[in-house]
Amino acid sequence: MKIASWNVNSVKARLPHLLAWLEEAQPDVLCLQETKCLESDFPLLEVKGLGYRVECIGQRAYNGVALVSKQPALDIQRGLPGAPEDDQARYIEADFGEVRVASLYLPNGNPSGTDKFAYKLAWMDRLYDRTRELLRREIPFVLAGDYNIVPTDEDVYDPAAFRDDALCRPESRARFRALNWLGLTDAYRAFHREPHKYTFWDYQSGCWPRDWGLRIDHLLLSPHAADRIADCDIDKKPRGKDRASDHTPIWCELAA
Repeated sequence: MKIASWNVNSVKARLPHLLAWLEEAQPDVLCLQETKCLESDFPLLEVKGLGYRVECIGQRAYNGVALVSKQPALDIQRGLPGAPEDDQARYIEADFGEVRVASLYLPNGNPSGTDKFAYKLAWMDRLYDRTRELLRREIPFVLAGDYNIVPTDEDVYDPAAFRDDALCRPESRARFRALNWLGLTDAYRAFHREPHKYTFWDYQSGCWPRDWGLRIDHLLLSPHAADRIADCDIDKKPRGKDRASDHTPIWCELAA
């Protein structure tokens, strides 16, 4: 089972790249973030034409997450539990066979020291609670998405420049570590120990050609899923295309 995650930074703007990648990579489940459209505006016909189904929640022009899959999504959870008043479209979760998969778009939180940073930390606390609930079920699950967290200085091209950024703040990193300490596995680090491998390159300052990036897109696996992991990697090719998203896909494979 191949599970991937990709912040497409507008599904309609990036539709040709999305369709090409689905045809080439053939993921069983693709978690999308920053779709930036309402559910009614998602390009369903084009994606379904490749044999995929779509479950999504969205907002006009920002946020938005989706699950694109070859098999039907069951027992769908729309929205991260714990704050019914939170109407930002950042979380969707469902069963695909015996594996549960979530697509999440964690708040950026910048500038730190503002309400945006407080919202980011509160959102991470809710994600921690949801993870504990899923672990109690003793099922294989994957929490996939744009976490807007740089786990360590080895995951950013210039640690000093990002020291006070919400993506690298100690409070953010501590909550990310807490998720892992619950028993989750960072799928990429299970196979790759080399530093300075990235999933995001800003559009500004020539970051892509200079390889000035950040590793902020992650696949966190429950123990039952980690027992089955066969491979994981970052696919940089989509980032090099014209009119590309500033993120690139990351994927893992789980053995049957």
